Amino acid sequence: MGKKDKLLKKFLKIPPLKDLTFNELETLLTSCGFIKIDGAGSAVKFYNETKDILINMHKPHPSNILKVYLVKQIQKKIKEVCYG
Repeated sequence: MGKKDKLLKKFLKIPPLKDLTFNELETLLTSCGFIKIDGAGSAVKFYNETKDILINMHKPHPSNILKVYLVKQIQKKIKEVCYG
């Protein structure tokens, strides 16, 4: 099982894990064809041109751990791109 598959499995768990990091999310999304677009401050967007899907968020701070509500929103987008 490759790194992408392991990250997909982690991010798609129900209920969502509470220790997922922004770095893991960035690695997963770029491997799924998303382009990272840095904005002002902690704003960041991930765009998948093939499926025309945009994920708009702020980098978590001061820690690198993603909030559970954000993981739930991202799960839907990942399913659309990787399994849709």
